[in-house]
Amino acid sequence: MDNPLHSEFTEEIKEALQNNNQALAVAKIQEYLDKKKNYPLNISVTGKGSSGKSTFVNAFRGIDNSDEEAAPTDETTSEVTPYAHPNYPNVTLWDLPGVGTTEFPADKYLEHVGFEKFDFFIIISDTCFRENDVKLAQEIQKMEKKFYFVRSKIDNDLRAEKRSKREFDEKKTITQKTAFKAFCSPYIY
Repeated sequence: MDNPLHSEFTEEIKEALQNNNQALAVAKIQEYLDKKKNYPLNISVTGKGSSGKSTFVNAFRGIDNSDEEAAPTDETTSEVTPYAHPNYPNVTLWDLPGVGTTEFPADKYLEHVGFEKFDFFIIISDTCFRENDVKLAQEIQKMEKKFYFVRSKIDNDLRAEKRSKREFDEKKTITQKTAFKAFCSPYIY
């Protein structure tokens, strides 16, 4: 992914150094760093419906779900919604509707949500990762962008495990429920 800001400044810094103008090179480097600090970053939070995407957006922003500025968590997200980070004004988290819903079918999802406009992706799953999660990851890779898989609602698994096991081991359960092998999709193997 080519960054036009980076290319522009690289050439200017290179030219200043070739002309033996170190002061200009230093000034250009500082200008680049200042602009980069304010460069917009659009982070998509995506995954299946009701997987905890809005709750994640709020937690990432350090905002309680009941806060006035919070992404609503008592309803299903029905449109692509931006949320500014309170401490980093150049960072916007985008709460996306669930992939594979009737309003956002998997085969039209990327087009409906404008997937190409995002710089970085967080794919949320509240169980094991499924076929649609893998397809999202593959499309992101085709765009040469980065993503993370995030497993949500692990507390539900911990409670269920604790109730059903005589010898409950929280660390072992977390490892098992969040490990790469926990993917459900046959497309991963």
